[in-house]
Amino acid sequence: MTMLKPKEMAERLGVTVRTLQTWDRNGKLPARRTPTNQRYYTEEQYLDYIGQSIPTNRQHIAYARVSTRTQKDDLDNQIEFIKQYINAKGIILDDIVTDIGSGLNYNRKNWNNLLDSVMANKVDTIYITYKDRFIRFGYDWFEKLCLKHNTKIVVLNNAKTSPTQELVDDIVSIIHVFSCRLYGLRKYKSIL
Repeated sequence: MTMLKPKEMAERLGVTVRTLQTWDRNGKLPARRTPTNQRYYTEEQYLDYIGQSIPTNRQHIAYARVSTRTQKDDLDNQIEFIKQYINAKGIILDDIVTDIGSGLNYNRKNWNNLLDSVMANKVDTIYITYKDRFIRFGYDWFEKLCLKHNTKIVVLNNAKTSPTQELVDDIVSIIHVFSCRLYGLRKYKSIL
């Protein structure tokens, strides 16, 4: 967001600073204020006032994730499913982001880069096949974070389940995750 001083805005619009102050008081073109109560305007306000659309570089991104490299076929299936959906809607997909790693791992490089782009207001929509492909636990929190940055998450296979079924699914997920961790620990038994 580019800040414009009142003098710069007045020059662009071909009016005086006093006229801008009057427009600010009347609500015709309200100025923004700094913490020290100084008036300023934005590039977006200027473009809106002269009737030009604000250029958007916000992207539509497909996100797919699998837990292990042996599930590469599932990763390809997720991507293909998202592409078919996007094409049917007439939307242009800007990028495809994939990760191989646990849904409990918050240190997935590509996922973190995607979240950084969301927080930089560069992403319009994220398309995923299931909520757990994005994150195993805490999906609602991350969805809220994205919405605060005007990013929508579209879940393509969003099966409506009852609260009881969701609880059962969460318990099964927890058991599955910890059983996989136990299975992974068996390689350390030979060392001990």
